[in-house]
Amino acid sequence: MILLELLWAFLRVGLFAFGGAYGAIPLIRDIVLSYGWLTEDMFTYFVAVCESTPGPIMVNMATYIGSSQAGLWGGVFATIGVVLPAFIIIIVIVTLMKNLIDNKYVQAVLKGIFPCFIGIILATGIYFVVNNILGAPGTNTLDWKAILLTAILFSLSFGYQRIKKKTFSPILLIIISAGMGMLLY
Repeated sequence: MILLELLWAFLRVGLFAFGGAYGAIPLIRDIVLSYGWLTEDMFTYFVAVCESTPGPIMVNMATYIGSSQAGLWGGVFATIGVVLPAFIIIIVIVTLMKNLIDNKYVQAVLKGIFPCFIGIILATGIYFVVNNILGAPGTNTLDWKAILLTAILFSLSFGYQRIKKKTFSPILLIIISAGMGMLLY
């Protein structure tokens, strides 16, 4: 039964997670918490691990969550669930693309969906920053180390972009944040 629940849950994620992996995080969070598979803290740690490992975050999250709930087969079923909708949609799009890509209605839909992606990703980022700064759920204490770390990384990223007119390497940002996290915590 758990295998079918994992498959169904991650099929929904794969079907409705527009905007890429960061847009899918709130949907995965809602599903995982509603099934009681992970706590809020564990989910946050899973996101951190999935961002740090190679591969698509959505696939990593599905695999980790599935395997934490039902072992190897749980990971397989959850991964199939999250990948299958995109696989089918891409095959359909590729076959229809020649006729649809220049259609003004398709272009209008794509232009209308794009701001939604930005909003979902921004909301996810704000959610994680706020939860990280506020500390453990249920406590109303500010984590000054997290505030300092967030401010430094934010300043580094935007300062570099402002001065060099290039984006700061995400890989270097992860390495710096990992090193600072080890020093501060």
